[in-house]
Amino acid sequence: HEDEWPLAEILSVKEVSGRKLYYVHYIDFNKRLDEWVTADRLDMKKLQFPKKEAKTPTKNGLPGSRPSSPEREVVSINSRNTTDSSPPPQMQATLAASLKKMSNNICPLQKRKVETVPLATQVSPATPVPSLPSSAEASQASVFPANGTARRLIPSQPGRKRKANCGGTDEDSQDSSDGIPSAPRMTGSLVSDRSHDDIVTRMKNIECIELGRHRLKPWYFSPYPQELTTLPILYLCEFCLKYLKSLKCLQRHLTKCNLRHPPGNEIYRKGTISFFEIDGRKNKTYSQNLCLLAKCFLDHKTLYYDTDPFLFYVMTEYDSKGFHIVGYFSKEKESTEDYNVACILTLPPYQRRGYGKLLIEFSYELSKVEGKTGTPEKPLSDLGLLSYRSYWSQTILEILMDLKPDNGERPQITINEISEITSVKKEDVISTLQYLNLINYYKGQYILTLSEDIVEGHERAMQKRHLRIDPKCLHFTPKDWSKRGKW
Repeated sequence: HEDEWPLAEILSVKEVSGRKLYYVHYIDFNKRLDEWVTADRLDMKKLQFPKKEAKTPTKNGLPGSRPSSPEREVVSINSRNTTDSSPPPQMQATLAASLKKMSNNICPLQKRKVETVPLATQVSPATPVPSLPSSAEASQASVFPANGTARRLIPSQPGRKRKANCGGTDEDSQDSSDGIPSAPRMTGSLVSDRSHDDIVTRMKNIECIELGRHRLKPWYFSPYPQELTTLPILYLCEFCLKYLKSLKCLQRHLTKCNLRHPPGNEIYRKGTISFFEIDGRKNKTYSQNLCLLAKCFLDHKTLYYDTDPFLFYVMTEYDSKGFHIVGYFSKEKESTEDYNVACILTLPPYQRRGYGKLLIEFSYELSKVEGKTGTPEKPLSDLGLLSYRSYWSQTILEILMDLKPDNGERPQITINEISEITSVKKEDVISTLQYLNLINYYKGQYILTLSEDIVEGHERAMQKRHLRIDPKCLHFTPKDWSKRGKW
């Protein structure tokens, strides 16, 4: 459908140098792709005016009491001129318009390469890639072998999107969603709120971030102070993550900032890779700045200021100038649901290099030291589930392929044993085996069958995975956070 124009929703309008610009969200595509466009990219002949939403039906068939959103009222396309980027009254009603497809800018989902779908770097500012359809946006899954073999899909369930972006995976992408609760969590790093429906938070507010030697184009809204959102570039100190409004301010700050690594304890170092453990209560300012930066690339993260109940594990790469942040994950000090990761992110310049899997592997190494099984906070985002599926698959297949026959008999292993060896929660082991379609029922018992395709695909994937965590380089003593004195 090369000639088809993708449908888009107009969220705002502004005038710059006498030219009107429209902020558009492409329907059924991820918000990463939202952008300001000129009128010549709008096909005004195919306008679809918004309709009032029907009242929500309830279980007994009677209409619910939720009124339709005021933004959905019908308005005229002839919106008045405005000089700022906030939506004028007429434009608060969202319009849908067909937008011209830019060459090589947006491609249909079906045309995405199946064999190598990199995680989280699927979208860079220069090369947008479509997201999943909205109903399954939070549930893209991955598994190898990367040989195009058909896989059974596990039907996705409704659930609130979370926030996990990691880099460095080569894997197939399929729709899947296991164990995702139908209701939003009321605790942890993602407390239920309605802020994601707000027209302001639906729009990117930071143009560009300079972090050390990198310039990053944010994917999503982040609640930096209002006065900084009008700047062409927001400057960040790459060691303490303090935000500054100009290069002059940054240079002045660097003469006073003594940090050359994240605050907290270095608990792992091998080669140039280090991990630092940061207490969200002891290093509150750093943790809050880290959350503000992370929000630029995590759509549904809502934790910014109450960092006390969390630990942050920051991965860095060392050179002569210091320890440069690559990515991080956070976890609750006390999790009643065995969560070993709350948020996880690899920064865009470091994506597609294996760091995402390294972060996940490190989170499970910590769980092994703690003597627990762990699982990431649910529901996972589309890119998060992609990376976790790939990690779980590779880790479980690695164990299965290392099993040796016992006295000529087929080797045996239980789900519990796999879970104990890997620290991956039992439910995640089962869902991965089902996803890989390995479980078969034969002569009254369940057996795991590894096909040649799966074995070859696994070997190919492992050849590409150069970065691994070395448990001998981990120096970590778990704390008992149930004692309030430890906080």
